[in-house]
Amino acid sequence: MNAVDQVLWVIFPYICIAVFIFGHIYRYRTDKFHWTAKSSEFIEKKQLMLGSLLFHLGIVPVIFGHIGGLAIPKSWMEAVGVNDHLYHIGAIYIGGFFGLVTLIGMFILTFRRFSLKRVRQLSSFSDLAVNSLLLFIVFMGMYATIVTNAVQPDFDYRSTISVWFRGLFFLNPNPALMAGAPLSFQLHILTGFAIFAFWPFTRLVHVWSVPLNYVGRSYILYRRHKPTN
Repeated sequence: MNAVDQVLWVIFPYICIAVFIFGHIYRYRTDKFHWTAKSSEFIEKKQLMLGSLLFHLGIVPVIFGHIGGLAIPKSWMEAVGVNDHLYHIGAIYIGGFFGLVTLIGMFILTFRRFSLKRVRQLSSFSDLAVNSLLLFIVFMGMYATIVTNAVQPDFDYRSTISVWFRGLFFLNPNPALMAGAPLSFQLHILTGFAIFAFWPFTRLVHVWSVPLNYVGRSYILYRRHKPTN
């Protein structure tokens, strides 16, 4: 382990986590009126609807898959009957399918934002950067899942990356576990932490403003009133 590994796999993740937490607090306290995602639907709707639908349909299972692979120890999975074979079937085939859906959706959204002049003019630098970074993160995740796992089948991220990841939350990360990981996994993780640091200062904050109260809200009734003579 050298100083670079210490910076990449210990210091950098903690900086990103700190910026993610305190950045959201600062943003909400100082800029709550811009806590939203500027809509460009009135400029172009078809690509936005398709890309957004595919991205959101794919990203939720992908997030749960990451939680299962990183946060749940391998021994716990085996204790409930999920052996390596079953796990990898789920990770590669099911995870790969939803990862591909997410990638296609993110590609459509990114292509739309860069290729349509009026959408691009409406976009800020952070909008363009977020789209590009998310597209790269999803692509590297797919590359690691499909290509790296096929080329390096002996690499088990649940015994290396997952152990390092859980160590972050116990303030005991082992950077040596990440130093030997394939480059695709390293890039996927580094850019993943980078987007967390970038998150509070972009339109991504709208994720925390999902209008869940709409589900239980009473219907709004509109009545037509006839004019009186």
